[in-house]
Amino acid sequence: MANAKKENGSNGGGMMTGIIIASCILVGFLVWKFIMGASGNFQNAAAMEAGAEAGAPVAGNYLGMVYKGGSIVPVLLGCLLMVIVFSFERFFVITKASGTGNLDKFMASIQGSIAQGNIEDAINACDKQKGSVANAIKSALVKCQEVKKEGFNSEEASEMIHKEIEEATSLEMPMLEKHMTILSTLVSLGTLAGLLGTVTGMIKAFGALASTGTPDQAALANGISEALINTATGISTSALAIIMYNLFTSKIDTLTYSIDEAGTAIVNSYRRMRGSIK
Repeated sequence: MANAKKENGSNGGGMMTGIIIASCILVGFLVWKFIMGASGNFQNAAAMEAGAEAGAPVAGNYLGMVYKGGSIVPVLLGCLLMVIVFSFERFFVITKASGTGNLDKFMASIQGSIAQGNIEDAINACDKQKGSVANAIKSALVKCQEVKKEGFNSEEASEMIHKEIEEATSLEMPMLEKHMTILSTLVSLGTLAGLLGTVTGMIKAFGALASTGTPDQAALANGISEALINTATGISTSALAIIMYNLFTSKIDTLTYSIDEAGTAIVNSYRRMRGSIK
């Protein structure tokens, strides 16, 4: 039953992720087509309203300039939106996992209670803090109380507590790491999509140079402009994805380290307790 629920939740999460990705690409296309491609962004606005293609952008109009990047721009805009959306989603999830209060103060309080042997106070602090870190630590504290009642020796107790921490962490980590692969993929995808746009733009530019007679200067300028716009957009998308991925990875590592640190403190406290009994 539990596996069935987990599988259904995974399928539902995957479907939602797919919808978000498709929506970002669709929004990127709509922005490119109707906002960047609005007639007011180009010099031949009247002709465009009559059905003509977009001409040169109005001087200093960046929306029109980006629109001239061609059909790769909606894909790049979709990738950029995905980075933004999944970054906000990861920020809220990781912030929630940290708990309601300051994580450093919580860890200091927990370690102080454990050092004094006040396991109940530490459990109460976990209940107040909430979040993934507090849940994992609470599981280890409850297990510590159980092994105390059973009177296990230090080695057996250490193994049981560490196992409890590993199990609790393994339940929390998938939630923290979810969608991180998408951000890491967008690091490469943004660069590759920008490179594709660069290549298509240069093909158009060289096509204008290869034309018989006098080269089509407008086509040459459009081809180079398309190449540079796609390059800049792709690099910007990848740069933002790299920053957010590394930021969230660092935060997840901090949370994992906090759980391990508390687990070690619990084991050491139990060993001291057993030593004092002897």
